Amino acid sequence: MENTSARNMWGDYLDKHLEDAFHEAPKTMHFYDNEQDANNCADLTKKGIKGAFSSSLLGIQHRKEKLPKIGDFIVITNWEGEAQCIIQLTSVTLRPYFNIDELYAEKEGEGDKSLAYWKKAHWAYFTRELASFGREPRDSMIVVCQEFKKVF
Repeated sequence: MENTSARNMWGDYLDKHLEDAFHEAPKTMHFYDNEQDANNCADLTKKGIKGAFSSSLLGIQHRKEKLPKIGDFIVITNWEGEAQCIIQLTSVTLRPYFNIDELYAEKEGEGDKSLAYWKKAHWAYFTRELASFGREPRDSMIVVCQEFKKVF
């Protein structure tokens, strides 16, 4: 972890949770690809409103990232990279975009928490993300649905 504020937050977490000392250092990330959404979602996570986030499988593969797994810790930062909180994944499922439902959209906690809002916001995000490597979103694309609990 090269992010000092994230490393410090992880250290503070481990001081109180020695049982997690053998976990690999968590990844550090902010939500979305713009300052307003990143900071808003970090705030929703800190407040316990946001309990899930979504990634495109194509994006993960393109970036050569490992698939997330239950139990992974992630330090959530704001757009500037300042650590805001730590989450732990409680569920990771692969679902086609067309199969996202109201319950999952509500867990994401964004906007009015409706499926319509989720689809509009995520379609726009996936369009920008996939365009960076010459792809376009499709209704059948696989979405990596990650549910979490805030642990610190």
